[in-house]
Amino acid sequence: MMAGSRIDRGVRDAASRDAMIVEHMPLVKYLVGRIVPQLPPHLDPQDLISAATVGLINAADRFDSERGVLFKTFAEQHVRGAIIDELRSYDVLSRSMREKYKRLEREVMSLEHHLGRNPTSQEVADALNIGLDEYYAILEDVHVFTFISIDDSWEDNEGNSLCLAEVLCESEAKSPQQQVMMMQLAEALGRAIETLPEKERLAVTLYYSEDFNLREIGEALGLTESRISQLISQAMVRLRGRLKLHKN
Repeated sequence: MMAGSRIDRGVRDAASRDAMIVEHMPLVKYLVGRIVPQLPPHLDPQDLISAATVGLINAADRFDSERGVLFKTFAEQHVRGAIIDELRSYDVLSRSMREKYKRLEREVMSLEHHLGRNPTSQEVADALNIGLDEYYAILEDVHVFTFISIDDSWEDNEGNSLCLAEVLCESEAKSPQQQVMMMQLAEALGRAIETLPEKERLAVTLYYSEDFNLREIGEALGLTESRISQLISQAMVRLRGRLKLHKN
């Protein structure tokens, strides 16, 4: 009788797991849909959907309802992590582009220190000895890099990491150490966001906190999707630099 009860419970648990996976498949498509417009055209969105689905399945396998966390929150963390891991495996930015990005970040931080304020796009372009159009093109090229956050992550004592996108999207932390890190970074991030130029602050807030897409933000601010992508990239360069200072 006891063996039969265990079997029945196992069947119910498996059914519950499968139901959670099916119910949250739209979450997979939503999160992948958020990043696809920012990707190079040669990347297949279906590969990201496959990786994200594996993340959802892993979340269902590991989920413990007794921990007091909603499955949607738990699943979003795992799905987002699977997407980021898949993007990292593609190495979507060449070495030369990464070097351009790092130079861009250094120049922005240097100008902020020298000027005592946020430098304008023209001032950054002048510091890089490039034209404004070329500067905007770099911002669009590195937009996906700001999402992946390869070089800027913060590790806890167990080796788990948080990236800037996870803090912005308020993903559920994996451990008590990460909860503390999340709180500290969120506080620092909030202060940093308040110092951004108005349009950059609005674009970042709408994109990460309100789940607006680039088109919707563009309509709200009266700008093109391309310009919104540039604004978000520029804002993330500033924020990453300031959080580096916080981290150190």
